[in-house]
Amino acid sequence: MVYDIVQVGDPVLRRPARPVSGEEIRTPFIQELIASMRQTMYAAPGVGLAAPQVGEPLQVVVMEDGGEAMETMSAARRGELGRHPLPFTVLINPVVEQVGDDTTEFFEGCLSLTGFSGLVRRWRTVTVEALDEKGEAVRFRLDGWPARIVQHEADHLAGTLYLDRMDTRSFTTSANHGRYWKARPASDVRAALGPAPG
Repeated sequence: MVYDIVQVGDPVLRRPARPVSGEEIRTPFIQELIASMRQTMYAAPGVGLAAPQVGEPLQVVVMEDGGEAMETMSAARRGELGRHPLPFTVLINPVVEQVGDDTTEFFEGCLSLTGFSGLVRRWRTVTVEALDEKGEAVRFRLDGWPARIVQHEADHLAGTLYLDRMDTRSFTTSANHGRYWKARPASDVRAALGPAPG
């Protein structure tokens, strides 16, 4: 089943989601939720989706990146973004921690804030500890764009949106992002927008 994606302004996006117990993970409800979230992410299309975005205040995330969107991107741009394939991944009760102090800043959008994007600074590399869809513990490291995806989705579980982290002067419609800023480095965007008043 493809869910409607909850849009900004709905309180479920601003409340911390609750952890899911090991026993719950194996229930038909959670297994069906994961399958439907996957279908919804593909249909959107997007690269990640958190349960609050479909109205369920639970610490469940699905992610996947690859396919046509990545294939149409130049190798240079993929390298700049650190964008490489991320296989389908389910994270339950994820804990995301930075590795090192390196950050990157790129435009992000969100399926719960359709039609807009903004510059967001994120950690370049993170570790992730979570349970998978079988309730088994997983731990791995992500860098580049996959690290950005997991940080964005973990924020959803805390009731945080990219709006809370973005450079507000960079906030733009998707159309204007494509017209003026697509494939331009953050430094060019900042130079064009000028310093914040005051």
